[in-house]
Amino acid sequence: MRRPFALLLCLVALQTGCSDELTWRAVDHLIATDHPNTPSLSTDSLAERLAAPSSARPVLLDARSPEEYAVSHLPGARRVDPSADTYPALDTLAAETPIVVYCSVGSRSAGVVQALQRQGFSRVSNLEGSIFRWANEGRPVVRDGEQVSAVHPYDATWGRLLTDSLRADQASGNVDL
Repeated sequence: MRRPFALLLCLVALQTGCSDELTWRAVDHLIATDHPNTPSLSTDSLAERLAAPSSARPVLLDARSPEEYAVSHLPGARRVDPSADTYPALDTLAAETPIVVYCSVGSRSAGVVQALQRQGFSRVSNLEGSIFRWANEGRPVVRDGEQVSAVHPYDATWGRLLTDSLRADQASGNVDL
């Protein structure tokens, strides 16, 4: 019964123009309700890991649609199907390989994190706030290897979490989050 309340809280925050901080807290609550005990990683921590020459670079997985990924993605990210239960393409990776999964705000990627854990991966994390938070903080996103300033907004409702200047005008119809 907690999920309907958490979803309602998110939708109210998005529709009424609550502060970004309050809206993101509602989103984080929804994700925690839907995917309890899912390890997460902050955007700051990921940026530090990617910049540190001594640490092993994590594998970045983008759990969005092909259309979303085509607009932009994190540098070096591979797209995975968020509705898959297993990821055979990752079978060549060691179970201890650090993996960070993201989507638009973190819900689809949290499901992928759980699926990867069931597949045996032990160092997999969900990126908090995903690509929306990452891009809103001015961090790089790319298309065809070139840095761009556009992110697919997912849909009109969830896209409100994305800074206006970053919102690509290629949003497709409403899809399940």
